[in-house]
Amino acid sequence: MSRKVVRSSKFRHVFGQPLKADQCYDDIRVSQNTWDSNFCAVNPKFLAIVVEASGGGAFMVLPLSKTGRLDKSQPLVCGHTAPVLDIDWCPHNDNVIASGSEDCSVMVWEIPDGGLTRSLSEPIVTLEGHTKRVGIVTWHPTAQNILLSAGCDNVVLIWDVGIGQSVISLEDTHPDLIYSVAWNWDGSLICTSCKDKKIRVIEPRAGTIITEIEKPHEGSRPVRVIFVSDDKILSTGFSRMSERQVALWDLKSLEEPLTLQELDTSSGVLIPFYDPDTGIVYLGGKGDSSIKYFEVTDEAPYVHFLSQYGSKESQRGMGYMPKRGLEVNKCEIARFYKLHERKCEPIIMTVPRKSDLFQEDLYPDAVGPDPALTAEEWLGGKNAGPILISLRDGYVPSKSRELKVTKNVLSGRVPKRSHSSNDGKGSTDLVMEQLLEDIKQLKATVSAQEKRIAQLERAAN
Repeated sequence: MSRKVVRSSKFRHVFGQPLKADQCYDDIRVSQNTWDSNFCAVNPKFLAIVVEASGGGAFMVLPLSKTGRLDKSQPLVCGHTAPVLDIDWCPHNDNVIASGSEDCSVMVWEIPDGGLTRSLSEPIVTLEGHTKRVGIVTWHPTAQNILLSAGCDNVVLIWDVGIGQSVISLEDTHPDLIYSVAWNWDGSLICTSCKDKKIRVIEPRAGTIITEIEKPHEGSRPVRVIFVSDDKILSTGFSRMSERQVALWDLKSLEEPLTLQELDTSSGVLIPFYDPDTGIVYLGGKGDSSIKYFEVTDEAPYVHFLSQYGSKESQRGMGYMPKRGLEVNKCEIARFYKLHERKCEPIIMTVPRKSDLFQEDLYPDAVGPDPALTAEEWLGGKNAGPILISLRDGYVPSKSRELKVTKNVLSGRVPKRSHSSNDGKGSTDLVMEQLLEDIKQLKATVSAQEKRIAQLERAAN
């Protein structure tokens, strides 16, 4: 009789555990919006949650330490005129967060250390360029001040937040609604999923589609896609019989997936969260009461089921803590912030170990908070992976860094189309051209206003 050999993995016994009630965040009116977004974003300083708000869109920002029942007069970030659909913390500044809304705008906000003492309605900068609601915002992983947004106008815009301008516009790459967008490790490529049932890998600076996957999943429900390495992407979707699936693709050979696994028949879209340090991908969907997790390896069947965390209450969204925000002395390898109808519950994923010493095999150097490139360098064609830091002594968040924005004096500018890094014109020249044009038009505006004032003064006399 042959015995089944159990695959060896140090992550076989990873288990999830919710924190105690006094370490949760209670009495929160979590957004009821049906958009497939996380509605929650977290970093080592703050927790942000999209909430129900009358007369516009709002989200709440709390210091991580502010647990327990929240005051009904808790300050909000409330500058949008329609519901907020997505939020994302800047990876290079723990005090800066971007939001996308049904009001067609993207706003970038700066949160003071210690959190808000009164509601915040004035963003650092408002980015306007989409003609329909903005459902996706995501920061570049290594370049400072580069922010991507995708709207229901089927357009992807990439912004230089430092000058408050769109620097790349991908207008013709998607014929239908964009479901998801994700950067690769060094931010040189993006992968997208679209309602036309295609996954695309795009070089955003050149505006070119590198490769496409036709019908990665047969079902008509939304697909999500992320990079898990430079040459592999992972997708979640549905079969023709509405069974939920996870698939792994090799970009060098796209005729068939490396693996395609059917999971269950729930209706929620599975949102993947990938940890490159451990090779674990976590899958959680809206309406689910569980988080499934798998180890991605180079050996068939490539995506290995580890276990799942289950609870009684379903989730309305989920935030995922960056690795530098975890407690390494407790062998914590992931932490989720699960949204219930009226509260947010942290869930920690732990590898059981007997020793309290630092576990080097669990914590290789992780992504740190410093950008590897300036916006100009990335737009000029440079690529660089994230700057890594050791977690041996734990990570202590730094004090607030000011985000300086050269605010645009004009509104309604048509975004620049995507330009290649070798088109003979550097990003510095483009910025200078824009500034000179701004000055020219500003002078014309001032001159017209002076004439108008003179006319009014004469009329008054």
